[in-house]
Amino acid sequence: MARLAILTLFMGQTRNRFLQYQTPRDIAEILAMAGRTEGCEGVEMRYPGDLADVPLAKAELARHNLGLAAINFASVRGDRWLRGAWSSSNPRERREAVDDFKRCIDIATALGAPRITNCPLNDGIDGCFELDFARAYDHAAECYAEIADHNPAFQICIEYKISEPRMRSLLGTAGETAAFCQLVNRDNLGVTLDLGHALFANENGAQSAALLAKAKRLFYVHLNDNDGRADWDLLPGAVHTWEMVEFLYTLRELGYDDWFTFDIVPKEQDPIEFFATAARLTRRLEAISRRIDRAKMASLQADKNPARTLDYLHTLI
Repeated sequence: MARLAILTLFMGQTRNRFLQYQTPRDIAEILAMAGRTEGCEGVEMRYPGDLADVPLAKAELARHNLGLAAINFASVRGDRWLRGAWSSSNPRERREAVDDFKRCIDIATALGAPRITNCPLNDGIDGCFELDFARAYDHAAECYAEIADHNPAFQICIEYKISEPRMRSLLGTAGETAAFCQLVNRDNLGVTLDLGHALFANENGAQSAALLAKAKRLFYVHLNDNDGRADWDLLPGAVHTWEMVEFLYTLRELGYDDWFTFDIVPKEQDPIEFFATAARLTRRLEAISRRIDRAKMASLQADKNPARTLDYLHTLI
């Protein structure tokens, strides 16, 4: 059974364009809160934000018996790389970003993390003719190849997102990101499948998981939900309940047995209660997915009659 983790960003203070939520918390307090969250066994920590003091982070992880699902490398920062880190036309910016990612790999390895995930949000466009796409993909491929080569035994994960803050991201879908990974051609470069990002891109999470697994690029999973109109980072199953069940069922069929990390925003609510609720909801939805008879489902999928399939699914609840 996959273990459940918390993205530390959302245990502290967050803000959107309109409101600010929670009070500022240092990493020691955040890890203590994560350790008290029922049902969650680990965290995804941010670089550089959470890792100014690496020995402290390592000690606090051990103190609260927390696993480390991943390190999240921020290539979106307020003071640099404003028009993209990996696709930047400025070679100095690309070099700075690659060198910083290598430092992050060394820190992650020292902490015992199995992977780094990166969502290249600033690499994209806000209008036509802004980017030479062929050159941008070449630049990004060179960057990720060098990053992956720094430690070939360490997983590097690209978390795709269709838009925001750019109107359109350079790597916005499962298919685009799988193709890009094939272009880079490094076995340790894969994909973080964020379910909410898949839904935001009008994807079916189960289909995206299957495609990425077939391409041998399904490395890591974020759980959340939204209504397809924005990346709301809602509780898993809040909107797409059956899609979530199908996603969990498909991941199990594909052999995924790694971390599920909650990339969800509690806003003004108690973060400990919020993430504990996410854990309970996920385990309940997993339980429903485990009630599916594999032979029965195989027969239904061969039949391709959606009415019969939905009728069967409703017998499980």
